Amino acid sequence: MSPAARFRALPLRSRLALLVTVAVALAVAAVAAVSWVMVRTQLRDQLDSSLMATNPNPQVGRVLDGRQCATRPPEGQQDIAGKLNASVQIVTAQGEHCWVSGSATLPVTSVDKEIAAGKRGAALQDVTTADGTDMRVYTMPAQAVPGGPVFGISIAKPLADIDKPLSTLAWVLLLVSGVGVVGAGAAGLWVARAGLRPVDELTGAVEHIARTEDLTVRIPDRGDDEIARLSRSFNSMTAALASSQERQAQLIADAGHELRTPLTSLRTNIELLARSEDTGRAIPAKDRRELLDSVTAQMTELASLIGDLQELSRPDASPHGPLGVVALHEITGTALSRARLRGPELRFTCDLQPWYVRGEAAALERAVVNVLDNAVKFSPPDGEVEVTLRAGELTVRDHGPGIPAEDLPHVFERFWRSSSARALPGSGLGLSIVARTAARSGGSAELRPAAGGGPGTEAVLRIPGAPAPPPAGPSVVPDQ
Repeated sequence: MSPAARFRALPLRSRLALLVTVAVALAVAAVAAVSWVMVRTQLRDQLDSSLMATNPNPQVGRVLDGRQCATRPPEGQQDIAGKLNASVQIVTAQGEHCWVSGSATLPVTSVDKEIAAGKRGAALQDVTTADGTDMRVYTMPAQAVPGGPVFGISIAKPLADIDKPLSTLAWVLLLVSGVGVVGAGAAGLWVARAGLRPVDELTGAVEHIARTEDLTVRIPDRGDDEIARLSRSFNSMTAALASSQERQAQLIADAGHELRTPLTSLRTNIELLARSEDTGRAIPAKDRRELLDSVTAQMTELASLIGDLQELSRPDASPHGPLGVVALHEITGTALSRARLRGPELRFTCDLQPWYVRGEAAALERAVVNVLDNAVKFSPPDGEVEVTLRAGELTVRDHGPGIPAEDLPHVFERFWRSSSARALPGSGLGLSIVARTAARSGGSAELRPAAGGGPGTEAVLRIPGAPAPPPAGPSVVPDQ
């Protein structure tokens, strides 16, 4: 398994703690490295300044005046330069050197020769003595008398003067970094645990719901941070699921109740017909005809109820047909033809102005038919049904008994039927389908008492559109 895969396999809090530890370790390492380099640079600059500030002329003068040239320091030699922990020697262009002061003999480099020959100016360099001591050397050109021969003077101090403090500093930084990394790891683990505690609660709630299917569980949503927003979103989701589950259970219960009546009647009629065949006692032709008509009516009612249930079971965002530009006035005219067949004794008056909408032609026709069927059902014999379509508002008025004011808020609920309509055929789903279809087309549906205080009810279907079709383009607009 690769390191990345092993990292992803760790628990989230372990990954957070590890990431915090690594981030702090990198930051501490960077700060320690920068601090060490800055201190080293500062110490070397101070060492170079002290070398360049050392005045070796008194010692060099004694050597030149005595014309004595020692290549190494005598035993126990101490002088001012030696007390300053500095070594001084004279260098010639031929590579010869004379000890002046200090406790170390410095090797002569090519840079020293070039300076002693007058070919370059003063220079700083690092050298290593014969006994392995690292030295910082400052070599500068000099003359015994003006116009005399040029020679070089090398002044050196051991690099241990700065290496020891730097070594101590490195150990201190290493110790502090280690303590910081360990502390960061502990703090990261604590922060991960504290920060993920709401996530643990959310996980526990999800696991509880998955185990018990209890959608009433709610998670505390204190604060306004991301976890609180996630908790509120989860609570909203479970509330929506609970409401959907409740509506589903109610729909099943209501559908079972509505299906029970036609099924019971259908079973009774079929049992009568079967008993007549089994016993050989013929049912009078008139009664047999009535039984068969009743069976046919019950089958028709069952088919209509099942169709309505299928329509309502479809998700709101999944139309069963293409969306297109539809002539609502033509759909209303077709629905009126069907309504006249269902209420031949009624008078239908219509005033249909052109209106084009975007929607499903079949669904819109079904909705208009449902509104007209409702008017036919509640109209008295020889009554009148008035249908008008103006500026996208389809109004269907009957002259029946009307709907009580206390029933109006419930007319678009599934399976709801007023007390005056329970004896009439129907499932109580027609107006629910009307409201759903209107909403899908961007409109609305309303049932209200007839205008002017007269008898009857007005059903109003409002769908946005235009009085003329689009000037060009296909008649069917793909769903977005």
